[in-house]
Amino acid sequence: MKLFNVADDYCRKSNWKTLALLKFCLFSIGIMVGITIPKEKKKIVYGIGGAVFVGTYILLMKKFFQIWLAFDKEE
Repeated sequence: MKLFNVADDYCRKSNWKTLALLKFCLFSIGIMVGITIPKEKKKIVYGIGGAVFVGTYILLMKKFFQIWLAFDKEE
């Protein structure tokens, strides 16, 4: 249950920019999982999708863990 409380707090403290990052993150992983393209071009698409995913994931998790640590201090 603590994870859900932290996730709720994360959403409350987020603005449109954070939610946009989350959408880009999920979109890029969706592209990597669901796309069917010619074999020759897969590396390029996966590389771009992977770079977007890693970049947005790091930013999102940084904020998430900052909120998690603050949540622990409040208890």
